[in-house]
Amino acid sequence: MSRISRPPSSLLRAAACTGAAALALTACGSGSGSGSTSTGSGEVKVGLITKTDTNPFFVKMKEGAEKTAKAEGVKLMTAAGKFDGDNAGQVTAIENMVASGVKGILITPSDSKAIVPALEKARAKGVLVIALDTPTEPQSAVDALFATDNLKAGELIGEYAKAAMKGKTAKIAALDLAPGVSVGVQRHNGFLKGFGATDKDVACAQDTGGDQSKGQTAMENCLQKEPGINVVYTINEPAALGAYTALKAKGREKDVLIVSVDGGCTGTQAVKDGKIAATSQQYPLKMAAEGVKAVVTYAKDGKKASGYTDTGVTLITDKAQGGVTSKDTAYGLENCWG
Repeated sequence: MSRISRPPSSLLRAAACTGAAALALTACGSGSGSGSTSTGSGEVKVGLITKTDTNPFFVKMKEGAEKTAKAEGVKLMTAAGKFDGDNAGQVTAIENMVASGVKGILITPSDSKAIVPALEKARAKGVLVIALDTPTEPQSAVDALFATDNLKAGELIGEYAKAAMKGKTAKIAALDLAPGVSVGVQRHNGFLKGFGATDKDVACAQDTGGDQSKGQTAMENCLQKEPGINVVYTINEPAALGAYTALKAKGREKDVLIVSVDGGCTGTQAVKDGKIAATSQQYPLKMAAEGVKAVVTYAKDGKKASGYTDTGVTLITDKAQGGVTSKDTAYGLENCWG
């Protein structure tokens, strides 16, 4: 990136479409020079704003939006935060997209509460706003939500972990996301509900930001605090793999149960390999595809999507437990992302 020579404009555009900075708004998909979309005033523009563009979950979400935008003959404009939690970057992206004339904005909010004023301004200007994956607080701050039922996703792995423990006393470590993020709160609470536990039963809780290296550090900290931990709930599979690395270093990888949420391809393979016992698989490509279609419908006939659309969740494990519905990793790898 430090080269002095100037690359061809086509490469600059390609790089912009994958850049993480929300300030640099980019038009991608069918409106990016293919000639398949009109450039006149009747052009339909759809905005997609993700938390980051490096997490495989959001990469797959963007892929689904691009594919559907191309099929529908509309222009997709994309932006992302510089990091998970970059609310300011997402606000700037919203403002830029509204100024560029988007008909609708799809967003995975980094801060469910702080983003609300910017979304309300966009809606006041006639822009359809749909939250993907992460609900706003309140949920009514957007027109519609297309997402996994994150509470259910947590419940599934909680029920699984409870059954897998077969009555043994559990010492739980919770490797969470970050304070104030609704997805993390819902998954955490769902796990506890499914396990039949409360926060008082958690021996150690650490925030990881969903990052693998931070997950490893969090697990190391928890093992220092409570060496007898035997159940690990993780916000996502990168955090789970970080926990596995820490446990393996202590020779504990075979006697600690790790459960997670997401169902990415790397994580699902980790379930197959026995590093993670089970994960709740969700479907980001479907969220984005349905979101783009909803904006197209709004552009055509003025009909706004509303309410909550559950895009599904499936428990994936190769060690099924009685009373807990699940599918094996063969199914999981066929339907994974990233």
